[in-house]
Amino acid sequence: MKRLFDVVCALLGLIVLGPFLLLIALAIKIVDKGPIIYKQLRVGQFNTDFHIYKFKTMQKESEKLGLLTIGNNDLRITKLGYYLRKYKLDELPQLFNVLKGNMSLVGPRPELRHYVNFYNDEQLQVLNYKPGITSLASIKYRNECEILSLQKDPEAYFINEIIPIKARINLAYHKQRSFLKDIKIILKTVFKTNLL
Repeated sequence: MKRLFDVVCALLGLIVLGPFLLLIALAIKIVDKGPIIYKQLRVGQFNTDFHIYKFKTMQKESEKLGLLTIGNNDLRITKLGYYLRKYKLDELPQLFNVLKGNMSLVGPRPELRHYVNFYNDEQLQVLNYKPGITSLASIKYRNECEILSLQKDPEAYFINEIIPIKARINLAYHKQRSFLKDIKIILKTVFKTNLL
């Protein structure tokens, strides 16, 4: 049921948003130059790596200067990228991940291998589930970049504070998961990101 819902919604989303996605792609090409889509290795279900798709929002080779994005004024963010990230529009290409089957609409956000290596045994249980475009944890930490910008050691704070809380929220969600709950999470995501 969940897979069917994911596929139908992803297809409808791509059809309805198609012209808008093309406009974003054209704007990236004109304003920021270079590639339109950014592919990054993330850890998916059963601890397997896969490529997540996003609209490009960072300068070339930005990962060499750090894996975390710290604040909205991070100098690595492109001109257009600032707005794409602010309204979470950079995540829309992940509808293709949903169609491919390595992501769901709702599920734990897939993390980089570097940070998964810090997971304890309980946190690793999150990898039993298919990652998603949105989740209750990602809604709670929608302003994660700003939170990290206030920390003396952003990476340590992310590993020691944010990862454990996200894992607890994601594991709790899976114990109470339902079709209706997924719809509510999707609507809450869309509403809170000013896309309605």
